[in-house]
Amino acid sequence: MALLLATEPLAVFAFVLVGAVDQLVGVVLDDLWGTSMDVLSALTGIDMLGSPFMQRAYLAAVCIALIGPLVGSFLVHREMAMIGDTLAHSAFAGVAAGLFVNAAFAVTVPPLLTALIVAGVAALLVQTLVDYAGAYRDTSLAIVLTGSFAVGSVLVTATNGGIAVGINAYLFGSLATVSRVNAAILLAMSAVVTLGVTAAYRPLVYVTFDETGARAAGLSVTRYNQLLAVLTAVVVVGAMQIMGVILVAGMLVIPVAAATSTRGFKRSVVAAVGAGQFATVTGVTLAYFFNIAAGGTIVLIAIAVYLAVTVAVRACRSVDQLRSNPQSPVEPVSTDGGDSTD
Repeated sequence: MALLLATEPLAVFAFVLVGAVDQLVGVVLDDLWGTSMDVLSALTGIDMLGSPFMQRAYLAAVCIALIGPLVGSFLVHREMAMIGDTLAHSAFAGVAAGLFVNAAFAVTVPPLLTALIVAGVAALLVQTLVDYAGAYRDTSLAIVLTGSFAVGSVLVTATNGGIAVGINAYLFGSLATVSRVNAAILLAMSAVVTLGVTAAYRPLVYVTFDETGARAAGLSVTRYNQLLAVLTAVVVVGAMQIMGVILVAGMLVIPVAAATSTRGFKRSVVAAVGAGQFATVTGVTLAYFFNIAAGGTIVLIAIAVYLAVTVAVRACRSVDQLRSNPQSPVEPVSTDGGDSTD
């Protein structure tokens, strides 16, 4: 009896908390985002923008294009761009674990939750190997990547392929996986990543560009490295819904590469986010109209943006060089037989 009385307040608190969260999700997804997209659909005459299914897909695209380059900017400058691919394979193992538990024990475990847990642990493991085990970074990434994918493949085959169909959407990404609940989860993940990077921006920049100096200044370099690794895991799990495990690293690297010519780190981050927004929104739109893979389309558009920016930057530099160092006029060739001998 005493136990029931003790747990009753907790149950009431949990019920109130769930209700408050559901109301907040309704305000953000329906009243703010949904209404804005409905108005845009009415103004442009594009019915697709008024579809709740595509509204969630566009919201996911905007969130991914924000947090991907935001975290990827630090990774690229640290020459750890492939950590996204490593954590994506770790998240694959987490998804496989969630689906395996659901199939084997008849319980309901959200695959995104298990993916986030496993990817977070893998992120800390990679950083621990780098900091304490004396392993090279690429070696650490390779160990965790192959080990995670091995675990995932074993779990898939352990059910005689029963969960293979469910896991395909996470491997290649799909607009259909962006349910209302998943959109809310991704929105929360985006808020966590954005707030985390904003709060620790200066130390992260210091550690990224001068780790030795950061240690000498008394900063806890290990702690900030772990924070960045965990934020990367959150980005990977969130982007996995649309991008898929195989292509999720693209949003961490390609928009950042397209913005490397921008002067100033803050400006390059803003430019990378802009490039990511263009790639994701355009990719989702084309994927809907042509019924093709959203993740692959987004990556191809991002690569096209990178190539276009690279060509434009080189062309501008060539023009600037010609203006600053104009060629001297060519002197006429002598015709007096200077090469002949008397």
